[in-house]
Formats: sequence, structure tokens, C-alpha cells
Amino acid sequence: MSEITAAPDALKDEPSGPARKLHGNLGVASIVFMVVAAAAPLGVIGGVVPLGLASGNGAGFPATFVFSTVILLLFAAGFTALTPFVEEAGAFFSYVRTSLGFPAGIGIAFVALVSYVAIEAGVYGLLGPAGGVIVELFGGPALPWWVFAAVAFAVTTFVGYRNIELSSKVLAVLLTAEIAIVVVLDAVIVFQGGDHGLSNGIVNPSAIFSGSLGIGLLFALISYVGFEATAIFRDEARTPEKTIPRATYVALILIGVFYAVTSWALVSGWGDEEAVARATDSGSTFLADTAQRYIGVVGTDIITVLYFTSLFACILSFHNVASRYVFALSQRDVLPESLSRPHARHASPHLASLWISGVVAVSVIAAVVFNLDPAAQFYTWFAGATTVGFVVLLIATSAAVLVYFARDRRGYSQWRVRIAPALGLVGLTIGLILIVANLGDLVGGSTVLGWAIVGILVVAFVAGVIVGKRVGDKTVAQP
Repeated sequence: MSEITAAPDALKDEPSGPARKLHGNLGVASIVFMVVAAAAPLGVIGGVVPLGLASGNGAGFPATFVFSTVILLLFAAGFTALTPFVEEAGAFFSYVRTSLGFPAGIGIAFVALVSYVAIEAGVYGLLGPAGGVIVELFGGPALPWWVFAAVAFAVTTFVGYRNIELSSKVLAVLLTAEIAIVVVLDAVIVFQGGDHGLSNGIVNPSAIFSGSLGIGLLFALISYVGFEATAIFRDEARTPEKTIPRATYVALILIGVFYAVTSWALVSGWGDEEAVARATDSGSTFLADTAQRYIGVVGTDIITVLYFTSLFACILSFHNVASRYVFALSQRDVLPESLSRPHARHASPHLASLWISGVVAVSVIAAVVFNLDPAAQFYTWFAGATTVGFVVLLIATSAAVLVYFARDRRGYSQWRVRIAPALGLVGLTIGLILIVANLGDLVGGSTVLGWAIVGILVVAFVAGVIVGKRVGDKTVAQP
């Protein structure tokens, strides 16, 4: 059970004292569950994979998950090396601040906050219609998407208000269920040998470099949003110097293997050409159609339900991350001091959590009032902002690692803190160029909207830098 360490009397009026720190006992497994749940594995398999097959490099698309995992593992080498020298929770904000200074750190924190709130709000646009499908599946009436979004919002707000270990348990159950059903589908496809033999597209250079490898890599990178959140739970983790690096590597490898193997199995289930054709013509039902073909109606119904719970798990995970960014910023009085007071009983960032819920509620209500299509507009626009922000955050953190270890490797190898981070930075930069170049397509074909999203993130960064300079660095006292 988490508990709060009371501050000495002399520090009670000090805004950066121990009373404004979170405490917990999260292990590697608990953090991995929350991080992998944020990636919404079933949501990626059902949504992103068909897009990658249709618009990217076809049957070679599964290989882009391998490439993406390698790039992010290179990033993680430096990211985890810097962990022992970052003595506060805050993920990207804390890492960039440690190396590049407080104003830059606050600028990155603002970009991160916009990105995480955007994806949390946007996913409600997928969850609402998914809930409607379930009700109709069991003979119920057609209901507006916002009804299901409202119910999920209430549950998220309640769970986010309470102890983080409650969230980890909820996510563990949901994540285990969704991975289990997909593993069953993968196993059946592989055991039966696919449609007419297992696909070799994942290792065939002609397939990998066919179509648009750039678009394929773009969709693959989108699928990893949230893995870096391992560091945001630093104050609530056991021995964070060991737990955070282990959780980061485990989460990355688990996500990467799951995506690569499952996308390869789905391609094998139809054959290379037929898989691409079906993903192009009926991408929204690609996963369900494959499930019905190999594991029957019952399996399809299970996947339909778990797709909904996968989206809920994603929302809850990002809610927890965004709440802790707000908490970390308020610790340094960048945001109102009251937001950094943990709940007396749950030791949770309850006020920060409610603040995030308020912003998300306004976003969802606005989508309903302006009659936005929940998936094609609301989700897509917000996901576009998150995609750009996510890669920018990774690039900034990679740069921070290289700068921090430029003069002193602190006992690490040349590979760990210089070569690997540099290679990761190159890969991420290429990824950002591809994303920005194709951002119009990601947000419904509007170039103006695409650049507007970039503009919002630029404004967030500049505003953060200005605020950071005005507030100044206030070291958070350690208990």
C-alpha cells in the first residue's frame, strides 16, 4: 500500500518539499502493464496495421515494426543510461531539464502535455463507436457515440483519482485478455499454415522496400506512443534506477514482437496480395474478418469486446501519464501549487487528475457540439498532433542524452551513451520528416490543418520556454 511521507515542520511552507512527492511500490511488471496498455495493442492491430498494409509497403509492413523497435531500442540505450542522474519524475521534461536547462525542459513538458491530453481525448472518438458496436452486437439499440464516451470518462476519472496500483491492476486484467485472444488467433493461423503458406514479406527485401516504406515506417512509429512513460512513474516505483530501465526494455521488446508477429500472421492468414487488397477495401473490419475466418463467430465477438476495453485501457494509461506531468510541473510552480498535493489516503495526484479530466471533457463536448465525426475527424486530428509531438519529444531527449554525456561518459561505454543515441536520433529525425511530410494525409487530407497542428506544438514549446525562464529552476527536494 502506498503512503505519504510527511514533511518536517520547517518545510511545510516550502512548495518543493517532500509533501509534494508521490510514493508507491510499483514493480517492473506493473509499469510494463500500464505502458503497453497505453500502446493499445489490439487497437493498433485492428486500426493501424490495415492502414500500414494498404498505404505503406504492403506485405512488407510487418518489417517496419522490426525497424521501429530497433530505432527505439537505440533511443532507450541513452534514455536509460541517463535515468540514474535524473532524480525526479517527469519523463521527458526531467531528462531534457537535466541536460539542456530548465526553460528547454519546461518547453518540452508543455509539448508532452498537449500530446498526451490530445491522444487521451481523441481515443474517446474510437471508443464511443466501438461501444455502440458491442451494444448492437447483443441486440441493443443504436446509441450516440458520446454516451459510451461519457461512461468511460466517468470510470477513468474515478480510477485516476485513486491509488496508481488500482490502475495497474485494472490495466493488467484488460491487457492480459486482449493479448491472449490475439495470441490465440496468431497461433491458429500459423498452425494452419496461413491461406497458402506463411508470408515471407517480413524478411523479403523486395516486399519490404515495395510501395511506400516511408509511410509504413510512419504508421509503425505511431504505434509506440506511450512506451517512454516508464520514467513518469519514477516516484512510485521500487528502486527506480533499476525498475525504469528494465520496464523500458521489456515494454519495447514486448510491443515490438507482438506487433511484428501479429501483423505477419494476419498477412499470412490471407496471403500477401489478398491481405493488402482486403486492408485497402475493408480496413475497418480487417481484424474481425480474419478472426471470423480462423476462430469463428465467438472469437470475433470476443475480439470486438476486447477492442473496446483496449481503447479504455489506452485512455486510462494516458490519463495517468498526463496527470503526472501536471503534478511534476506544479511541483516547480509552473502550474498552480495546489495540483502537486497528493491525496491524503490514496497518495495519488488527484487534483492533477481532475484537472486533466476537465480539459478532456471540454474537448469531447466540443466534438459533440460541432458534430465532428468521432473517428475521421476528432480522433484523427488529435492523433496527428500526438504523433508529431511524440517524435519531437524523443528527438529532444536523444539530444539531451548526447549533450549530457558529451564530455564525461560516467563509466558507460561509447556505444551506450554516444553511438546508440546518435543512431537513434538519426532514425527518429527521418521518422519526423516522414510524419510532417504526410501529416495532411493523417488529418484527413488538409494541409492547412496539418500545419496548424505543428503550429500548436511550436506555440506550446515557446510558451513553455518563456514560462520556464520566468519561474526559474526550483529543485524538488528529495525525501
